[in-house]
Amino acid sequence: MSQIPGTSPGQPVAHLPDDINGLYEEARKCAGAGSFTGSVLLCRKLLMNIGVQEGAEEGKSFVHYIDYLAGKGFIPPNGRAWVDHIRQKGNEATHEIALMTSVDASELITFTEMLLKFIYEFPAAIAPRSE
Repeated sequence: MSQIPGTSPGQPVAHLPDDINGLYEEARKCAGAGSFTGSVLLCRKLLMNIGVQEGAEEGKSFVHYIDYLAGKGFIPPNGRAWVDHIRQKGNEATHEIALMTSVDASELITFTEMLLKFIYEFPAAIAPRSE
């Protein structure tokens, strides 16, 4: 017997801007409801939204946002592979006739969660102590 919706993968992330949090939680809920392709697409979209949130100009190519995040230090050391994996799986879901799986969605949510923690949660958690 399966429960619908199922358990959403990933964990909530603290200190996110509202629009980023909304997209992240939507990706988690999609995966929990079995909408794995939608979840993967939302993880890809989050990369663009994070770039714009952090100062990248709107209306640019998707690769512009990835390069912007990397160039401004928003991707952790050795984290470019995570971001590239999110981008590649998202591209596969966007441009190919392919359905994503629960493994795809869970994996991308995990990578997205780590990126969000690196950019938002961890810096905000230490900020009050450093003053």
